[in-house]
Amino acid sequence: MGLAALLIAGMAVVAGLVADAAQWQRAELEQLLAAGQRDLSKRDLQSVDLAGMSLRGVRLFAANLGGANLRGADLREANLDLAILRDADLRDADLRGARLFSTVLAGADLRRAKLQGASIMGNLSGADLREADLRGIAAGADMRNQPMGLVRAVFAQARLEGTDLTDADLSRADFSYAKLSGANLTRANLHAATLVGADLRGARLHQARLDEADLEAADLRGAEGLESAIGLEAARHRQRARFD
Repeated sequence: MGLAALLIAGMAVVAGLVADAAQWQRAELEQLLAAGQRDLSKRDLQSVDLAGMSLRGVRLFAANLGGANLRGADLREANLDLAILRDADLRDADLRGARLFSTVLAGADLRRAKLQGASIMGNLSGADLREADLRGIAAGADMRNQPMGLVRAVFAQARLEGTDLTDADLSRADFSYAKLSGANLTRANLHAATLVGADLRGARLHQARLDEADLEAADLRGAEGLESAIGLEAARHRQRARFD
């Protein structure tokens, strides 16, 4: 057998072992959950297929779920503080009421995910949140507790086209160069939020709070409800934003 063939065979063996390990991890989790175990903190579940699994109320504190398949999973009221979910597949997942403090969701796919009432203070840079439901999320920075510098929700370069952010607390959140066209930001709190270069074309901003928000190079063409937005005149770099 030639060297190339040996390498291909070796890679196939490794891939098979990884797949077997992932299947074993899922089976182990199912057994633990069936036995009433609710604390799965700090577990290494990287790239494991957990699609459709019920993890409601489970503590996944500091767990490594990078690249994991959580499509359609039930994560309602789960504790995902400090968890790593980089590049994870969370399409159609239910995260209503979940805790996501210092959680890494950079590059994650959250299309159509349900996050109503979730507490989010993590890194969602480059995440895909198209058509996700983020109504009433608590993603505002708490200025009473900032001992190590500003801790805030980061949505830089994230995709939020058509996302529902009605009544969301997004104060001081970072939306630099995020795509928010067609998003519903009705009554959203964007006080002191960073909207530098954000695409807000056609977004709904009825009664949204925009005082001290940074609108440098933001595109607000076709945005609805600006006449009822609160504090727009006090937004930073308003003169450098693009309106109709």
